[in-house]
Amino acid sequence: MPDITWESPFCAEGSSCFRIGTDADGNAYIAVAGQEDHYLTDSLEALRTLITDIKAGKADHLL
Repeated sequence: MPDITWESPFCAEGSSCFRIGTDADGNAYIAVAGQEDHYLTDSLEALRTLITDIKAGKADHLL
């Protein structure tokens, strides 16, 4: 397992809490809080794009 520095959990009302982390190689990680050993990983730019698109409503059709 890479050496991941996790941020504090982000929790929305009535939903699961997620954590975002990074490593020294510039990779980004996202996991459900408490399950950090089961994460998704990609580049920081890919994670930044994902979050920006979600904030812009591009995933609203999934709700």
